Amino acid sequence: MKEQCKLIKKTEIIPGIFDFTVESGGIGAAAQCGQFLHIKCGGNTFLRRPISICDARDGGVRFIFEVKGEGTKELSEIPEGGYIDILGPLGHGFEIKAYKKPLIIGGGIGVFPLYKLAKDLGSGANVFLGFRDKSRVVMEDEFNAVSKMCIVGTDDGSYCYNGYIASAMEHYIKNNPCDMIFSCGPTPMLKAVKEIAEKNGIECQLSLEQRMGCGIGACLVCSCETIFEGTNKYMRVCKNGPVFDSKVVKL
Repeated sequence: MKEQCKLIKKTEIIPGIFDFTVESGGIGAAAQCGQFLHIKCGGNTFLRRPISICDARDGGVRFIFEVKGEGTKELSEIPEGGYIDILGPLGHGFEIKAYKKPLIIGGGIGVFPLYKLAKDLGSGANVFLGFRDKSRVVMEDEFNAVSKMCIVGTDDGSYCYNGYIASAMEHYIKNNPCDMIFSCGPTPMLKAVKEIAEKNGIECQLSLEQRMGCGIGACLVCSCETIFEGTNKYMRVCKNGPVFDSKVVKL
């Protein structure tokens, strides 16, 4: 669905990263964890930008984004009280079942779509969040409030765990049972998570980041290579994803 959504809360949580909450009856009620919004950023930007849903409720949607180019810069300049043209919710999100020991791992801006997932899992998930350095750490307190455990790591060791967060996860699952891994983040991290999950025989769902054009599966810009029954097949991240079973994606 397409809505003109009023921006009711705007915060720059760290330099260059903005936290928006908009009023949206239809999108907020329909949104599932792992889905995304296709957002018209402003008058000077032709293509919409895909931005993951951080949280949603009947009446509102929250999304967080990093300013990376002209489109997201225009979006960041919209004032509270302004209106944003939003298409959504779009895509195939995370599939939640009765998991006993779920684990969530996110890296960088990939942590944002994992927040609603952590909430929907009902405080039963163990969460691992990785960032480049201490200055980039976000949402630690929020994840702590909705999860069983939250481990934060930084690549340079400036805060909490010293090293890549996938290594912290691997060390943890050697001594602790886990029946599902959910992940979103940069491709090198997703590749590491996929390998760890498969090596340990753990089911895993990955949310892929990909450039998009239309956002509804028509233009094929976001196609990614997958494997089904030994056969290579290209699928659309916007339509068939962004969440895929780790066993079928090629990274």
